[in-house]
Amino acid sequence: MDNLVAVFKALSDETRLRTLKLLGDEELRVCDIVSALDMVQPKVSFHLRLLKNAGLIKDRKQGKWIYYRVNANSIFNRFLIVSVLEKISGESVKADRRRLDKYKKTGKRADKTDTATWWI
Repeated sequence: MDNLVAVFKALSDETRLRTLKLLGDEELRVCDIVSALDMVQPKVSFHLRLLKNAGLIKDRKQGKWIYYRVNANSIFNRFLIVSVLEKISGESVKADRRRLDKYKKTGKRADKTDTATWWI
């Protein structure tokens, strides 16, 4: 029961849903997700930790990078994620994808976020 509660709590936040939408397409690093969501790294890492603790995503380390992907091991979680993500659409998701694509091409973030003020 606790795991089920953790899953639904993880799915109750727009940022985590946007993250799952991005991870539904491919495996990504934290820096990729930071750029796509136009957020600071500590905030993205917090959301990734909640998704991982709920069993919705997995990670793997390769060299100095950690790659995240949707956890397809649980049929229930996979079905739930697919069901939720097919309902998500709109400009924010398109904007996330555009920022991610730009970051992958140029290696530079497309935002003007001041990471020195992430605690504000």
